[in-house]
Amino acid sequence: MAQSRVPVPSYGPMRERGDAQQTGLPPALVQVGIDQKLGAQLPLDATFRDEAGRTVQLREYFTGTRPVILALVFYECPMLCNQILNGLTSTMKSMALGVGKDYEVVTVSFDAREGPELARKKKETYLQRLNRAGAETGWHFLTGDEANIKLLTEAVGFRYTYDAQTNQFAHASGIMILTPGGTTSHYFYGVEYAPRDVRLGLVEASAGKIGSPVDQILLYCYHYDPVTGKFSWVINLYRWAGALTVAGMVALLLFLRRRGGQGSSAAAAVAGARMNQGGTA
Repeated sequence: MAQSRVPVPSYGPMRERGDAQQTGLPPALVQVGIDQKLGAQLPLDATFRDEAGRTVQLREYFTGTRPVILALVFYECPMLCNQILNGLTSTMKSMALGVGKDYEVVTVSFDAREGPELARKKKETYLQRLNRAGAETGWHFLTGDEANIKLLTEAVGFRYTYDAQTNQFAHASGIMILTPGGTTSHYFYGVEYAPRDVRLGLVEASAGKIGSPVDQILLYCYHYDPVTGKFSWVINLYRWAGALTVAGMVALLLFLRRRGGQGSSAAAAVAGARMNQGGTA
């Protein structure tokens, strides 16, 4: 399991722990951030309640067939969580991949005081915004108790704190993509997520089970950078350039060797002809 930690500004992807004086951040934000834990296994036995009030285990959404987008929010969040869900909805609308068909989305509240009724209302709101047939079977809104919430958030490296003065949670913004078996595969930060990057992340997490042949080609050309949380063409471009350089050098050596061999044969033929002329004279 790979873990990545990089200090970034407030509400960015990852932030080093420290005290308020060292970081210059408000005390409530010092312990807030997302620590990438690529390859970490989710606690699939953790139990939650879905928007219908049914008790479920996380493993119900990781059946080995479809990758999963995970969004950690709380439903009564006044601003940032809505922006996360708005950005996710916009991305989902822009992708040809279908929720419930090609991938699942699991939204989990990390506020243990919230229950299925809030989850149901939130689901209704975002299903209307998404306006995709069949999305109701693939987008799940969960709530749970403190113990199970902690199991999940710690597994994916999501750190948040409760501020009693404002009665709100301080937290970072982002979404995660997990494999069909429930291991972390990609992290995307902020409140807007490039549809191309999310699509490629889903295709890669699925090990090629979803997506088009074009997506497979793009995955070879683009490389997921865990530091930025984006797909970049730079690294694989260098690989292509290096491969072409090596191929060019090999071709040049073969050409020179062949040309040298032809030159030696011609010189030998000329020398032989001269010797024959001398012998007949």
